[in-house]
Parts: sequence; structure tokens; C-alpha cells
Amino acid sequence: MSVNEGDAAPDFEMPANSGRTVSRAALHGRPFVLYFYPKADTPGCTTQACAFQEALPQLGRLGVEVIGVSRDKMKPIEKFAEKYGLTFPLASDEGGEASGAYGTWVEKSMYGKKYMGMERSTFLVDRDGRIARIWRKVSVTGHAKAVADAVAELPA
Repeated sequence: MSVNEGDAAPDFEMPANSGRTVSRAALHGRPFVLYFYPKADTPGCTTQACAFQEALPQLGRLGVEVIGVSRDKMKPIEKFAEKYGLTFPLASDEGGEASGAYGTWVEKSMYGKKYMGMERSTFLVDRDGRIARIWRKVSVTGHAKAVADAVAELPA
């Protein structure tokens, strides 16, 4: 399954670090960024998470929450968040329901071998619960700034 800009954001409910739970329902009426990353504490994912952490003050002023999602179990997610001082929720989509609903669990290929993996993707959801922007196959460098710029363009 895949979603497009303008679609209603699919529902989700997942456990997150620090004993939190994140859900689409709890974010009702508030814009948010949902970003999917392949694996906690790997170089690209660390760079991306730290960039979002740095952008939090700006995003917070705009009333936007950031949620990172991977298929990792909670223990590595907790260690990752603690190691880098990440204060936004990092959710565990271990069963793949959210990544399936957002179309981020995809077939990949490395050295000619095909396998299933997480596509680094980001979704900006507006106050009405609609997907305002989608970034697929994200390049980490400058991405958090691009997301923050798009957030600033959302209608108040």
C-alpha cells in the first residue's frame, strides 16, 4: 500500500521510547512529521535523527511534533535515543503495520540480492490529518531543514 499527498494519513499506534505511545488519534488537530528510518544507531539514521533534534525548537514553535519510526525492537531504540539525547518520540513498528500503511516497507536490492527493507521516507501531516508533503528515498543531508521549510508553509 502507498499513500499520496492529499490523502488522509493512515492510523497508527506504536510504543515509543521513554514509555510513550504515539498514535494518529492522539495527534488529532495538530500537524506532525512522521519519518521512517532503516535502523537505529547506524550512520545515516544517526545523522538524520540528530538533525531533527536540532530542528525541534523551530518545529516546536510552529506547533509540529516529530516522530521517528523503525522496525527495531524497543531496546535498541531506547539505547539510540539515550546515546544521542533524542527527546522526540522514536517508535517501534516491529510488526510493520505503520510502515505497511505508509508504503515504506519496500523491496530493495544490494549487490544483486533482493530483500525487504525500510525506505527512508518522511511524511508531513497537516492539522486536518491530510498528508501535506511526502519525501521518499530521502537523502539525509539538509533533509531536516527542507522539512522545517515545508512546515513553515503550512496554513495556520
